Amino acid sequence: MTSDEFRKHAHELVDWMANYLENIEKYPVKSQVKPGEIFRQIPDHPPSDPESFNGLMKDVEEIIMPGITHWQSPNFFAYFPANSSLPSILAEMIIATIGAQCMNWETSPAAAELEEKMMIWLKELIGLPDYFEGVIQDTASTATLAAIIVARERITGFNVNNNGANSAGILKVYCSEQAHSSVEKAVKICGIGKKNLVKVPVKKDFSMDPEKLGEAIKSDKKNGFIPCCVVATIGTTGTTAVDPLKAIGVICRKNDIWLHVDAAMAGTALILPEFQWMLDGREYMDSFLFNPHKWMFTNFDCTAFFIKDAETLIKTFEVLPEYLKTRTRGQVNDYRDWGIPLGRRFRALKLWSVIRSFGKEGLQNKIRQHIQFASRLKELILKEADFEILAPVVINVVCFRYIPSGHSGAEINALNEKLNHLLNDSGRIYLSHTVLNDKYTLRMVTGQTNVTFEHVEKAWELIKRTARNMKN
Repeated sequence: MTSDEFRKHAHELVDWMANYLENIEKYPVKSQVKPGEIFRQIPDHPPSDPESFNGLMKDVEEIIMPGITHWQSPNFFAYFPANSSLPSILAEMIIATIGAQCMNWETSPAAAELEEKMMIWLKELIGLPDYFEGVIQDTASTATLAAIIVARERITGFNVNNNGANSAGILKVYCSEQAHSSVEKAVKICGIGKKNLVKVPVKKDFSMDPEKLGEAIKSDKKNGFIPCCVVATIGTTGTTAVDPLKAIGVICRKNDIWLHVDAAMAGTALILPEFQWMLDGREYMDSFLFNPHKWMFTNFDCTAFFIKDAETLIKTFEVLPEYLKTRTRGQVNDYRDWGIPLGRRFRALKLWSVIRSFGKEGLQNKIRQHIQFASRLKELILKEADFEILAPVVINVVCFRYIPSGHSGAEINALNEKLNHLLNDSGRIYLSHTVLNDKYTLRMVTGQTNVTFEHVEKAWELIKRTARNMKN
């Protein structure tokens, strides 16, 4: 492709991008294809001769787009937001064009120093103590893994890094029953082991029970185990429950246990003064993460990871082969030493673009609006005798179910699962589910970038109509 061809196709592609976003509601929100349908349309062998970009775009429209679930649709209410925005998209175009590998300060000084400054901006926006230092990770799963590895090395005096997992004794990690599955994956990967993850029971609001945590730690210490790390959650995946940070922190401090806080989605709400209560007890935290790529209008991937003791983080991960030695080492942040990957994208640029384009007040207004939508949806649900709310509505997630009279618990679960599939298969909206106290629960997330309350109302009307028209 020549420079002139690139320029022509790039202009055409920007028009395609704008048209897609303007018309996104015309697509089925959830892809309607069957398993293998896309695979069978793609040739079994790569082409021998060059093919045109126009040909590629034709196949994107005819083959790929039917197999896309449209996360940026304002009718997407499933899982969690994976938000984009126009300023973020433009920044991604710059990032892709520059194509920098930002592993060291010297491989692109602007990338390292902008990242350092953006972490300072985010720290101010969400109200973290000044002594925290930040780095951008790819996902919350990676950041949680990094935190648990650092906790492992701190408690063992870096013995596992040097001598292997068998030298450390039996370490224990604690999280609530509602914590994200990435915690379980992390203990498996880092050698602590799945059986040494203690899932602490939750209270009625689905937040961790500190009393049960204390009992578990006391029992483990009595049996010769080594409590290593507690993962508290601000905004659990299922219900956005908020673990009581201060009570958990006091226990961690008393027992010399690393406290990591996962605020993957809900952390964005900390931009609002009225939600700073979620960080009550911040002085006990050792590490903290949230995802601007979820609810802060920044394209995936972009996880903000903060740590109180950056020296321990660096000591855990640094490896210095000859080819990576530089004259500036020790004077600057070489972020390759702040996590698992060596290679790093220039993610800070899209954060810079989003924060500057929205401004603090613009971000606050958007987030506050999404929270209000959830609150108003809750009130609509409470007015209906054949629906019920199953969890407190904390931020932007509403957990509910259909409860027609005359049915057993198992039958109601089956009806709600059927309702979920009918709604998603319609292509008009997309919901996901969880299970709370053995009840199949529908989850509706009002956090998509361009969602309005009109979208929420239309979705609710569709839910009611579909539920009541089902053959019970």
